[in-house]
Amino acid sequence: MSASQEPLIVVGVDGSPSSIQALQWAIGQAALTHASIEAVIAWHYPQSYGVPFPDDVNYDELATETLAKSIAAASNARSSGPEAAVKISSFVAEGHPAQILLDRSANASLLVVGSRGHGGFAEALLGSVSQHVVHHALCPVVIIRDREA
Repeated sequence: MSASQEPLIVVGVDGSPSSIQALQWAIGQAALTHASIEAVIAWHYPQSYGVPFPDDVNYDELATETLAKSIAAASNARSSGPEAAVKISSFVAEGHPAQILLDRSANASLLVVGSRGHGGFAEALLGSVSQHVVHHALCPVVIIRDREA
């Protein structure tokens, strides 16, 4: 990121409560740091061994819809004050979520993802995407835990 560029916060979104909470947190952080947000969702064709998956499903369209609904939910939760002025763009891509997030965050000032948690001992563990981006991101990473988990 060059000195003249507006700071960018990249947020991984998958429609889960933790990813919407991550987006809400990022909106608040963007308002404090005068950053813009890029909300990112990744999709891929489901793996199928011997059983064909439906060919009439438009996964790109489903991902786009999920992202739009998640942005609306996060924005509605923070619809007043400086948070309302935060610019949010969206990015939908086919591929592995961790790699898409790493690629999109190459010039970001911050990468934010949610982590669903599993309860009990497993709650201390991060999900595979969270784990991967924490170890490989070239910018700081914030993990937002699901408040309900």
